[in-house]
Amino acid sequence: MNKSDLIDAMAESAGITKAAAKKALESFLGNVEKSLKGGDRVSLVGFGSWSVSQRAAREGRNPQTGKTIQIAAKNVVKFKAGSDLSDAVN
Repeated sequence: MNKSDLIDAMAESAGITKAAAKKALESFLGNVEKSLKGGDRVSLVGFGSWSVSQRAAREGRNPQTGKTIQIAAKNVVKFKAGSDLSDAVN
């Protein structure tokens, strides 16, 4: 399912227009992004939680040349599924 499929499904199940569903989805995604940028954790009980973790700098290898390269440290987003979502999938 891609973004437009999700918008269509949201509009149909909620009984709203596609434009309203798109606006709601973009608002949700924007607020999650803003919270994560601010260092907060976003949690939807039963569904899951998003958090930001720091990945340390490390050495890697260029697979074409075999040379050792430095990989810079960076922040990564992690998602952990909640119990209700996990149970629904299994």
